[in-house]
Amino acid sequence: MKKTWWLLGGVAVVTAGVGGAWQAGVLALPGLAPGMAVAKSASTATPGKDGKGDKKPEVPLEFAPREVVQPALARLPGVVEFSGPLVAPQTALLRAKAGGTLLHLAVAEGSRVQAGQLLGRIELADLASRVAERGAQLESARATLAQAERAHANNERLAAQQFISSSALDGSRAALDTARAQLNAAQAALDTTRVGLRDASLLAPISGIVAKRHALPGEKIAAEQPVLTIVDLATLELAGSVGTHEVSRIAPGMAVEVQVEGVDQPVAGRIARIAPAAEPGTRSIGVTIALANPKETLRAGQYALARATLADDADRLTLPASAVGNTSGQDHVWVIESGLLARRAVTLGRKDAREGRVEVLQGVTPASQVLAARFDNLREGAKALVVADRTAPVASAAASTPLVR
Repeated sequence: MKKTWWLLGGVAVVTAGVGGAWQAGVLALPGLAPGMAVAKSASTATPGKDGKGDKKPEVPLEFAPREVVQPALARLPGVVEFSGPLVAPQTALLRAKAGGTLLHLAVAEGSRVQAGQLLGRIELADLASRVAERGAQLESARATLAQAERAHANNERLAAQQFISSSALDGSRAALDTARAQLNAAQAALDTTRVGLRDASLLAPISGIVAKRHALPGEKIAAEQPVLTIVDLATLELAGSVGTHEVSRIAPGMAVEVQVEGVDQPVAGRIARIAPAAEPGTRSIGVTIALANPKETLRAGQYALARATLADDADRLTLPASAVGNTSGQDHVWVIESGLLARRAVTLGRKDAREGRVEVLQGVTPASQVLAARFDNLREGAKALVVADRTAPVASAAASTPLVR
């Protein structure tokens, strides 16, 4: 019996010893890698005097000088844009002056013509017979007038001898005037008919290029029916519009730069006309831009975008556009103040897309140190330093990776 209690007591002592050794990190349990118990103990923070664990010091973010800028004074020219299709203001529609059969048409789309050139002819057989009829009417009126003149001359002699009354003389005078008027009317009718016969020849009204044929040879056409459309491409126009708040900044004669669709280099133009009133529905004012096209490299219908550059007469506090971010509709920048990062809300003004700069009305001063690009994983109040160009530590480079937007 005593031997049994002695054995149990020994087992308890051994167990207590092993447990204490494991808690102290001296003895590793079977199946565990050597040193795991030691690592667990090492990972446990050693209580300090205040009962709290030790905290590692914060590593400041490092930025190269090229990544930090200061607001600079600059002038930002304003830009007013217009867009729309090009049109040819010198466009003529050749119409038939009289109805008839189109005998032939000597041109097609794209043909170049000169003013007064014969382009086609219309057969006007009925008009020719009408000319002969009007000629006969003219001869009849001329004979009637001659008879009325002789009758009136005889009546004047008889009235002088008092063989007829004065009223009879007045009647012969009225008949003479009527015959003279009828002769004039017949002459005018004949001239009009001859003009129509002459217009059977289709002549080009202007010099240019045939844009469209509206009839083909052999067709029966009516009076005033379109036959050809001719355009002159020497001068083109761009019809655009601007808002009522921008129209006061432009004026006729102002130079503009026009980028035409399909053309690599911009084309110089000028503002030709500005509409006197705004359109009621859109509150925009029409603006017409003229473009010289002597070589006819541009075509009517091409889409174009015009930009009028307005000079700036004041120095403005500006930043690179890449330094400005936007969160929930609020523009902001990141600045370094007293070695700490801070996000500052800013109010923007003019923008210069060509130079990539924006005007800052509020939020920064000329002495502010502003991050020149948008960075990811930035935190308000984090330590930040500007260091000379060198290979930045891995931790700093990871925190300073620019966010591409």
